[in-house]
Amino acid sequence: MTPDHRVNPIAEINRRQATRNLRKTSNEPGSTLLQRQALSVGIGFALLWAVSRIGLRMLRAYVPVLYLLGLAGLVAVLTPLGRTINGSHAWIVLGDGLQFQPSEFAKAATVLAIATALGEPRDGERRPGAGAVLLALGLAAVPVGLIALQPDYGTAIVFLVLATGMIVVSGAPKRWFAAFAAAGAAGLLLVWRLDLIRPYQLQRLMVLADPDADPMGMGYNATQARIAIGSGGLLGKGLFHGEQTAGHFVPEQHTDFIFTVAGEELGFLGAACVILLMLALLWRGLWIAAKSPSPFGTAVAGGVVCWLAFQTFVNVGMTMGLLPVAGLPLPFVSYGGSATISSLAAVGLLAAVNRRTRTPA
Repeated sequence: MTPDHRVNPIAEINRRQATRNLRKTSNEPGSTLLQRQALSVGIGFALLWAVSRIGLRMLRAYVPVLYLLGLAGLVAVLTPLGRTINGSHAWIVLGDGLQFQPSEFAKAATVLAIATALGEPRDGERRPGAGAVLLALGLAAVPVGLIALQPDYGTAIVFLVLATGMIVVSGAPKRWFAAFAAAGAAGLLLVWRLDLIRPYQLQRLMVLADPDADPMGMGYNATQARIAIGSGGLLGKGLFHGEQTAGHFVPEQHTDFIFTVAGEELGFLGAACVILLMLALLWRGLWIAAKSPSPFGTAVAGGVVCWLAFQTFVNVGMTMGLLPVAGLPLPFVSYGGSATISSLAAVGLLAAVNRRTRTPA
């Protein structure tokens, strides 16, 4: 082979990786994905309306049932009913391409359960005591442990974050936060000393420290995501005109890495609008939490805000190469029925708290 006809090895690897990405997503026609997402959005809005109309008092009465159902779904995943998709044994497949992720539905149930523990101060107390905080941590620990067995550490961290945030907004004594920090540091040290970090997780951290260390291997996703976002410029290349998107160079660009599509096709301004819309929702959620007349409502709204804020922060951060790849969807934007329905149900919880605030019992 003459020098003029040599194949650029990096270009060839890029081409092969893009072909694999295309094969992974081309099994489902675009129209089918659109129909399924539209159905999920419809179900999600129906659930949003139902939750907001049911009200906090009725929801509170069914918290034990909802929490146990959430745990039952997480246990079912660990049985032969569960399926492994993208490295996590976190799905239940119903057939004909229909599947759902129980951990997504367990988030709302856990928020309600923790809010019940924190939202019932004893007589003479204005904030939760040690018993309530320990109960809240226990209620969070059970789903965290079950999800860690899948393993889906990104989702497990979401539960830890929302539980911590709910304890903060409930007004728990500050000494608990020092205890949380110490426990977190001890946990990280234990994970490191016991060599519990899997090789691919360690490689993700190494790629975060040096993105160019393995651009064709573990760093491929982050590298292509940065290229896609950076190529969009200020105004973007136009809807459906993204070269990285059309070429399927970015893997999972309709789910975990969908923010790269916004960056490339809508540019900086379009991507910024996506973030600003989410910030507006989170700000409204904080306002609802602050104005709620009941500790239960404050805890529920605070948990929803922490849940959605953390997922948004991690998703946008990983696509921009600021955080390691964690596999968390971008709320309301990423394709996925379970995540879409649960996120809209979370907004329903905010609406229920706000409704109680405007018409206190």
